[in-house]
Amino acid sequence: MIVLFDFDGVIADTESQYTIFWDRTGRQYLGLEDFGHTIKGQTLVQIFDRYFNGMEKEQEEIVSRLDEFEKNMSYEYIPGAYEFMLSLKAAGIPMAIVTSSNEAKMANVYKAHPEITGIVDAILTSEHFSKSKPDPECFIKGMEVLGGSPEETFVFEDSFHGLAAGRASGAKVIGLSTTNPEEDISSLCDKVIKDFTDFQLQDMYF
Repeated sequence: MIVLFDFDGVIADTESQYTIFWDRTGRQYLGLEDFGHTIKGQTLVQIFDRYFNGMEKEQEEIVSRLDEFEKNMSYEYIPGAYEFMLSLKAAGIPMAIVTSSNEAKMANVYKAHPEITGIVDAILTSEHFSKSKPDPECFIKGMEVLGGSPEETFVFEDSFHGLAAGRASGAKVIGLSTTNPEEDISSLCDKVIKDFTDFQLQDMYF
């Protein structure tokens, strides 16, 4: 068994904070409401290509504001996530974080949680991939790094794009209803949990 975790909305409770940032950005630059929900699970490259194409000045402003926003974000753990990762480590199960976030953002995470780099075996960021979720490249790369096959891999995800990428990789997918309601993601998962509270290693054998 190997385990691959997305980061935002799976390990860290950050999605509501990003919604605030992107809702504000959507209103300011595009005149759109509820923009945070619209782009949830998409990378910055995808957002810019789809909504800010040709708007170089605006992209620069957004990147600068996002960098500052992420420096001041709270990176609180999703309930039970830290304890669950510790239990996997104690059991000798290889695990990695596979995130669409970049290294600069994750540097802020390491300041808030220096312990996290000692728990997982690898952390793969957007710099490691040429394609974004829902393409499965990131999870396939994670399997390669940990030396596992799709048949023995479990992916924990919360966003629609991430869940689709996990399924396309051939792994078993456990969805967290931290970002989207259970009824909206259940068809993309093998199992849905609200968080890691009371979730244990033996619950993965299904």
